[in-house]
Amino acid sequence: MNIALWIVQIILALAFLAAGVMKATQPLEKLAQNMGWVNDFSPAFVRFIGVAEVLGAIGLVAPLALDIAPVLTPVAATALAVTMVGAAVVHARRKESPMIMPNLVLAAACAFVAVGRFAA
Repeated sequence: MNIALWIVQIILALAFLAAGVMKATQPLEKLAQNMGWVNDFSPAFVRFIGVAEVLGAIGLVAPLALDIAPVLTPVAATALAVTMVGAAVVHARRKESPMIMPNLVLAAACAFVAVGRFAA
């Protein structure tokens, strides 16, 4: 089980790191070309989401890998799961049905890590 959790954590960390860096650094006009929801939020909030995703990605791996406050790993996974549920709600309100399922899959993977690591 530990190996499965590590594999999921690393995949999630890479995905959230890439998405977070993009949201935190790309011009909003460029982001809006592929992410229409960006126009519904303030630039500061879009940047906040990006930074939160980067920190969440670090939190998925670093605390447990370095054995420094390892409880932060399931906390990060829980926070990212909640973020993905929120993203699914935004997509549902915008009637962007194809985007809901990836958010829910990411939320489920984060929940898997959170439950697995809280139980350990």
